[in-house]
Amino acid sequence: MSKAIRMSRTGGPEVMEYVDVDVGPPGPGEATVQHAAIGLNFIDVYFRTGLYPQPLPNGLGMEGAGTVEAVGEGVTHVKVGDRVAYAGRPNGAYAQVRNLPASLLVVLPEKIAFDTAAAMMLQGMTAQYLLHRTAHLKPGDTILWHAAAGGVGLIACQWAKVLGVNLIGTVGSEEKAALAIEHGAAHVINYRRENFVDKVRELTGGEGVSVAYDSIGQDTFYGSLDCLAPLGLMVSFGNASGPVPAFAPSELQSRGSLFLTRPTMMHYTAKREDLEATARSLFGVVASGEVKIAIHQRYHLPDVAQAHIDLESRKTTGSSILVPR
Repeated sequence: MSKAIRMSRTGGPEVMEYVDVDVGPPGPGEATVQHAAIGLNFIDVYFRTGLYPQPLPNGLGMEGAGTVEAVGEGVTHVKVGDRVAYAGRPNGAYAQVRNLPASLLVVLPEKIAFDTAAAMMLQGMTAQYLLHRTAHLKPGDTILWHAAAGGVGLIACQWAKVLGVNLIGTVGSEEKAALAIEHGAAHVINYRRENFVDKVRELTGGEGVSVAYDSIGQDTFYGSLDCLAPLGLMVSFGNASGPVPAFAPSELQSRGSLFLTRPTMMHYTAKREDLEATARSLFGVVASGEVKIAIHQRYHLPDVAQAHIDLESRKTTGSSILVPR
């Protein structure tokens, strides 16, 4: 028997139960992974609350790192004993051991520790495709990034600097502002003290930014649009404050013929070659030291409710991981 988090209904942190599970042998196309560390991400909250639906009962968690214990029929790209990491659905990473589609797994370089891998796969690959593929950025571009002191944000601050891109970040405290600057943000706006739209216009000489990356959603959506230069790109990739309400396309036209996309990593890594290229790009900048993964919170798996409470209250900075017992 192994331990895992399961939920039979949606709701608050209390719906997550720490239970015994029987992990059988992997089926065709599957692998059994013994987790060394598990990633914690805001998307997990969306599934827990029901904002993102899934069949119930079910598990939670989309990211982990560990060792392959067994492989099913047809699996050839990983083998027993491989150090691996992954990010993606189906949910179920909140577990000591799990079976999952082997197609999600990438072999982990020896230079990268399990903790680092579990903290960076979803957030790091998200930053990779957002900066490299969703927008065609070039050195000297100026972008806006909300939640710059979060897990994805701190990776983006560093990676944008590597690319020669000026990142203007928004945060909710002076402590978080200092953290974002330390990780490479060109400018940081404390939205509790300043109007971020006015400040962005000031910092850009009234021109606005070429791309706005918004994982907050409802509270910042229109403000982000107002920060864009004409023909700018709005990248809405999260709903931390709630989903964006329906709006008329004329809102984009009236602000300068703007572009809008709502991307997800699932589509950017759906092909095996794209998954491997995205992971390889991330492994490269982390192994080189150009991008450092900041693990600021660690929780034991049975304490996952507290982890979710901290995440939802925006008490966390950088990345968080769950440690199996």
